[in-house]
Amino acid sequence: MKHRPLIDQALLEKLERLTLRWQKSFPGLVGGHNSSRFPGAGQEFLDHRHFHHGDDYRAVNWRAYLRLDKLFLKMFQVEPRIPVRLLLDASDSMSTGAVRKFDAARRLAAALCYVGLVRLDTIVLHAFAEELSDPFTCGGGRHRFAGVAAYLEGLCEGGATNYLAVARDFASAYRQRGLLIIISDFLDDSGAEKPLEYLADLGHELHLIHLWAPEDREPPWEGELELLDAETGDVLRLEVNTAARQAYTAAFDDYSRSLQRVARRNGGRYVGFPADLPLEDALFGPLSRAGSVR
Repeated sequence: MKHRPLIDQALLEKLERLTLRWQKSFPGLVGGHNSSRFPGAGQEFLDHRHFHHGDDYRAVNWRAYLRLDKLFLKMFQVEPRIPVRLLLDASDSMSTGAVRKFDAARRLAAALCYVGLVRLDTIVLHAFAEELSDPFTCGGGRHRFAGVAAYLEGLCEGGATNYLAVARDFASAYRQRGLLIIISDFLDDSGAEKPLEYLADLGHELHLIHLWAPEDREPPWEGELELLDAETGDVLRLEVNTAARQAYTAAFDDYSRSLQRVARRNGGRYVGFPADLPLEDALFGPLSRAGSVR
C-alpha cells in the first residue's frame, strides 16, 4: 500500500504564501515576517522560497531566474528570533471521531511547521498527554521538512490528559517568553483553563487551536446510553433526550468561550473547528481569519 504523506505537494506550495503571526512585542527578538521595533544582530542566508506577488524584487535570486526561468526569493535568518513552541495533544481522547482528531492535529502541526520553516522560524515540537514528551526542534528551511513529517508520523496517542502537569513541565523548561501554539481537544477532567492561564500570565502568547469531533459538540444519540471515557475507562449510564442534547451543546460552546478568554488574557488567539474540516479550508479559513497565519 502506497504511503500517503501528511500533506501533498500541491498544498505545500500554497503554504509558502503564509506566515505564522503573533501580536506581542518581545524585547530584543524578531522573527518571520512579523514587524518588530527591535533590530536583529545580523543576517545569514539559509534558503529560497517561491516568489509571490507583493514580495520584494530586491531579494530575488536573479542568477537562478536566468537558469530556471522561475522567480525564487532569497531568505535570510535574523538573530535572535522569537521562540515558537508547538504542543500537540496525543492523549487517548484524540483517537476518537470518524476523522480521528489526532490525525487531523498531526496534519495541522505539519502544515504550521512547514510555514515556519519556509519563513526560517525555528519551532520546538512537543507531544503531550500526562506530561510533555521530549522536544523535537525543526528549523533551517523547507529542506528540513522531511524530518518533521517523519517525527509526526511516528507519534502515537495514549494516556490521559493532565494540563496542570504539562503547564508545570513547560514553565520549567522554557523561561524565555514566546509564541506557544497548542493543538488539542482540551478535554481534561481537571479543567484546562487554570493551567493555560498560568502560562499566559508568565508572558507566553497563546494560540489555542481547538479541534473537536462533530459528536463532541453535537452528540447525535438519544435514549438510554452507556458512555465509555476514552482516557479513564469510566462508564457513565444516562438517558438523553433532545433537550439534554441541546443543553450539552450549549455547555460545550460555553467551554469554548472560556478557552477563548484564556487565550486573549495576554494578547493571544483562539480558533476552534471540527476535525473533519479539510486542512486547506482550516488554514485559509478559520486560522487565517483568526490571524494565526496570514
